Amino acid sequence: MTPNHLLSLIGLAKRAGRLEVGEEPVGAAARARHARLILLAADAADNTLRRARHFAEAGNAPWISLPFTKAELGGAVGRSSCAMAALTDVGLASSLCAKLAALDTERYGDLAAQLDVKAQKALQRQAEQRRHEKKLQKGKARSPAPPKNADAARQRIARKAGRRERPEGAPASVKKGPAPRGGAYRVKGKLPRSPGPGNST
Repeated sequence: MTPNHLLSLIGLAKRAGRLEVGEEPVGAAARARHARLILLAADAADNTLRRARHFAEAGNAPWISLPFTKAELGGAVGRSSCAMAALTDVGLASSLCAKLAALDTERYGDLAAQLDVKAQKALQRQAEQRRHEKKLQKGKARSPAPPKNADAARQRIARKAGRRERPEGAPASVKKGPAPRGGAYRVKGKLPRSPGPGNST
C-alpha cells in the first residue's frame, strides 16, 4: 500500500459525502456524534491539534495524525491546504486505518483493530435492519384470510361468553307467553291447537 492509495481513499470518501473538511465542519460532525475518525495533517499547528483533541472527546471519536502534509491532504480533498478532516463512515474509517496499520503497525495497529470491531457491529446492525424491513414488507403483502365458517366462529365466541348465537337466516324461536283466548298455549315452534270437542270448556 502506497501513500498515494491512502490519499485516493480519502478523496473517494470526500466524493461520496463521507468526509468533513475543515475545523468548523469537523467540530459540528463531532458534536452531532457523526464523526468516526478525525484526521490531522502531519504539520498541523498546535492549536489545531488541541481543537482536534477537544472534538474527539466531545464526539467520542478517535483521532490520528496522518503521514501527509497539509498540502498533500488538501490535494486529496480538492483544496490547496487541509489541516483537519473527519470521516463519518465507520467502514471507510476502518479501511483507512487498516491500510495505515499495514504501513506502520506499531503506530496504527491498535486503533485499526478497534475500528474493525465497530465496523463489523455496524454491518451486523445494517443486516438486521434489512431483514426487519423485508419482514414488514412481506407482512403488508399478505392479507388476512377470511374465516371459513363465519357462523361457526361466532357461535364459538358466543359459547365462550356464556350465550348461544343464532345462525344467520335461522327463524327466531317463539317464547312461551300468556295463554291466548280459548285457553290453548302457544308451544315453541308449533301453532296453537284449536279447541276440539274433547277440549271444550
